[in-house]
Amino acid sequence: MKSVLTSLALALSLATAPAYAADKLLLKTPIAFATALPGLGSPIPRVAEQLDLMSGGTIKMKVYEPNKLVPPFEILDSVSTGKINSGYTTAGYWAGKIPAAPLFSAVPFGPEAGEYMAWLYYGNGLSLYQEMYDQAGFNVKVIPCAIIAPETSGWFASEITSEEDLKGLKMRFFGLGGKVMQKLGVATSLLPGGEIFPALEKGAIDATEFSMPAIDAKLGFHKLVKYNYFPGWHQQATVFELLINKDVWNEASDQHKAIIENACKASMADSFAEGEAIQHAALIDNVENNGVTIKKWSPEMLETFQSTWEEVAAEEAGNDEFFAKVLTDMKEFRDGYELWKQNAFLPR
Repeated sequence: MKSVLTSLALALSLATAPAYAADKLLLKTPIAFATALPGLGSPIPRVAEQLDLMSGGTIKMKVYEPNKLVPPFEILDSVSTGKINSGYTTAGYWAGKIPAAPLFSAVPFGPEAGEYMAWLYYGNGLSLYQEMYDQAGFNVKVIPCAIIAPETSGWFASEITSEEDLKGLKMRFFGLGGKVMQKLGVATSLLPGGEIFPALEKGAIDATEFSMPAIDAKLGFHKLVKYNYFPGWHQQATVFELLINKDVWNEASDQHKAIIENACKASMADSFAEGEAIQHAALIDNVENNGVTIKKWSPEMLETFQSTWEEVAAEEAGNDEFFAKVLTDMKEFRDGYELWKQNAFLPR
């Protein structure tokens, strides 16, 4: 009897071994932001670690720093074609390919992190996010995988006191906020993080925005431009995405899919907490040690930015049906959320 049981156990182990071996998944993941940038690139190595732990080693993620495997602006195409099987980036980088993409990254005067996540997970945000890539013909599965709190509004060489002061500036600017700045007479360009400091230093641009103070500090903008403006009206929250080739995703087990989705959902909370924890130290350091002057936009300037954004939003919606669909859905969700926000939160 013992020999029969031993033989049966051996047969079962041999039968199941190939299934376990075939179920291993290696995600080769180039990223758009250096892992040294806290809250921006730092979440993805932690995701990689958690995927390994939660899967018992059957999911491995190899993270490649920007430009080590593919350039940041080529990640979407590379994942879609299968050149790489995954990538970590932000949808706002695809505005030239998909007009609605920036709505899944950061929206001027748009939702803060909590509201953004509410729309994504419990509104129609996630289904619209995937629909966007599907209808544009990209063979990718999209998973929100990090989110950060408000960014600074920009770094300038001199004070900006009126709309006139913006005219003629050359400025690195991201997403839909860039279209607002263009309407106000700013010549904008979208540069990856590693290219911004050299562009400022050489005079190719006069001003820049990039991210939160602790992240901007890593890039050294304070060495060249000393006026740092708030609030970040253009990016009250920014979402980052894990893209996985859809053929690879469809072949993954349900268990692996659940592990990846939940690791990214945990990363949304973790990245937000990390970002919120470290900004005050960067602000203090900028003022006390780096000679930075922190400025707040006047009510008049904020009104200028908001009214210009409303013009941009109407134009973009008029030019692209899917942009209009997403914007309308987000607005309907936000209208409902506003009732809660007005009653539940302390006035600011």
